[in-house]
This record gives sequence, C-alpha cells and structure tokens, in this order.
Amino acid sequence: MYPYVKAVHVIFIVTWFAGLFYVVRLFIYNREAQDKPETERIILQNQFSIMIKRLWLGITWPSCVLTLILGTWLTVLLGKIPGWLAIKIFLVFGLLLYHLSLHIIYRQQRKGLFKFTSSQLRIWNEVATLFLVAIVLLVVAHSQMTFPWFIGGLLIFAVVLSLATWIYKKLRGK
Repeated sequence: MYPYVKAVHVIFIVTWFAGLFYVVRLFIYNREAQDKPETERIILQNQFSIMIKRLWLGITWPSCVLTLILGTWLTVLLGKIPGWLAIKIFLVFGLLLYHLSLHIIYRQQRKGLFKFTSSQLRIWNEVATLFLVAIVLLVVAHSQMTFPWFIGGLLIFAVVLSLATWIYKKLRGK
C-alpha cells in the first residue's frame, strides 16, 4: 500500500507546485495588464481572471489538499517521524503559508486590487522554488546530508537565485 500512496502523493506534489508556479506568472501578467490601454486591459484582465480562477480553484487548491492528506497518510503508514521528516513537515507548513499568501493575492486581484508590482511578484514567485529545492533535497538525500550542509546549500542557492532574478530584471529593462 505504501508505494502506491507515495506515488499518488508525488503526483499531487507535482501538480501543486505547477499550480503555484503558474498562478504567480498569471498574477504578474494580470498586474502588467493594468498598464495597457483600457480596451486591451479589460480584455486581458477578463481572460487572466478566468485562467487564474480555474487554475487556483480547479488544480492548485485540490492538489494542495490531496498532497497534505496523502502526506499525512504516509506518515501514519510509516509509523514514526524521523528527524528529516520532521524538518520536511516544517518546510511543508511554510509552503502552506506561502500558498495562503498567494490566496490573499488571488482574492485581491479578483477585487481589482493590485498591491504588488510585477517585479515584487517575480521575486515572490521564487519562494516556491526555494521550497521545492529544499523539500526534494531533504527527501532524496537526507541520509547523506548534515543539517549545516543542508542550510548552507539552501542559502547559496537562494543567493544564486536572487542574483539570477536581479540579472533578469536588468536585462529585461534594456
């Protein structure tokens, strides 16, 4: 039973992250549509609104809920919580908080409120990348890794990701 539950859990992790990555891109495009002439802005925002709602409520939220249910089930089947799994659960809780922050942005944009610039949303989009890398590294390499190396590697990755975002912003501005 365990391998089948784990396989379905991984499938819903993938769809959850796909939704998290894509919805923020749609938030960015929706925000950037604000700067278009009125006719174009209305058309774009109507389309983005439909796309965002279907993605968020039809894929991302169900995937989140099923990932959490299946992850809990796996933990029960495992019968214990080793140290690496406790850290993973902590990271998943952080990911859930990130997900809820996106839900706030979703509700704001549905009301026509755009509190974040597209640059701020691009930076916020990278938070999901950090969670993905941290969780996958922990699950796959927990037996070969020490906590200091794990944290150090994540910090280095975060710096590289920040630099890449900064360079992209500079190149996009030209």
